[in-house]
Amino acid sequence: MKYGYARVSTDDQKTDLQVAALKKAGCRHTFTDTASGMNSKRPELARCLASLRAGDTLIVWKLDRLGRSLSHLVAVLSELQGRGVAFRSLTEAIDTQSAAGRLLGHMLAALAEFERSLIVERTQAGLKAAKRRGTKLGRRPSLSDDQLNHARGLLAKGGSPAAVAKLLNVCRATLYNSLKRP
Repeated sequence: MKYGYARVSTDDQKTDLQVAALKKAGCRHTFTDTASGMNSKRPELARCLASLRAGDTLIVWKLDRLGRSLSHLVAVLSELQGRGVAFRSLTEAIDTQSAAGRLLGHMLAALAEFERSLIVERTQAGLKAAKRRGTKLGRRPSLSDDQLNHARGLLAKGGSPAAVAKLLNVCRATLYNSLKRP
């Protein structure tokens, strides 16, 4: 069965052109969303993907209607391929049922892997640079230095860890872990 997916970015745009092209391509049912491409909340896309079964074909008017980014697009296409669902883009003449379409899918996957590698490299370089600058990484301590000194004082005077933790509004494990801090 052929399913269509159409998306426009704003409420004042219409899906009419896309839906007409999808019907002409033989889509029996078309799902439509109104959402920016960067918006991850696209309920109709989720419904569409959930509806697809092995042997079905998902058709879009244009490739950018489907994915928010190259990596998202490749993830969706990989999911479809893994489930035995064909994909077709009308504007770009991409059809994963053809050898050329499968080749393009593999090239997109390679580009997405390259993009992920670049992101990892940039992230690692940024973390190293931050460490060199003396920036503290990770989440902030649950207890400030003043709270920690206050807790140490209360414990030294015989206060119970449970009572001190309750006073500071943290659990005992957090108090114990904070006390290990230098």
